[in-house]
Amino acid sequence: MKSLVQEAVSDIMNPYVVTVTPYATLAAAYELLQKNKIRRLPVVDNSKKLIGIITLKDILEAKPSDIKHSLSLEEAYRYLSTLIVSVAMQNKPVTIYQTSTIGHAAELMLDNKIGGLPVLDANEKLAGLITESDIFRLIVKRWRDENYLGSGAH
Repeated sequence: MKSLVQEAVSDIMNPYVVTVTPYATLAAAYELLQKNKIRRLPVVDNSKKLIGIITLKDILEAKPSDIKHSLSLEEAYRYLSTLIVSVAMQNKPVTIYQTSTIGHAAELMLDNKIGGLPVLDANEKLAGLITESDIFRLIVKRWRDENYLGSGAH
C-alpha cells in the first residue's frame, strides 16, 4: 500500500466540480456557493480552461466597504447583481496536477493558507478539485482500516 503522501491527487479529488464563468454575476456565484454548500468556485472559460477562482470571502469583500454594514440584504444582493465574477476572482489560483501527490497538495495548501486546489489535467483543463476535507477523509479512512485490521476484528 502506498503511503498517504505518495498517493495521486486524482485518487481522492472530486471530479464533479461546480464552476462559474467570468461573466456570471457575483449574486449568481453566491447562490451557487450557498446551494451547493461549498466555499470556492473555479472560474472556467468555454473550453473548461481554468482562468481563476472565486471564494465566498472574495464575494463578500466586493461589497463597497464604506457602506458594508449599512446595506440591507436586498441592497447587497442588488449590488452583487451588478458586478461580474471577473472583477472579484483571484486570477492566478494555486493549482495542482492530477498526477501530483497528495503530500504535495497538502504542502501547497498549508504554504498558501488555502483550503482547496483546482486540479488540472495534462492539457491544463480543470479535472477536479481537492480540498483539505478530502485529505482528512483519506487519513481517517486509512486510520480506521489499519485499526480494524490490527484489532483482529472480522
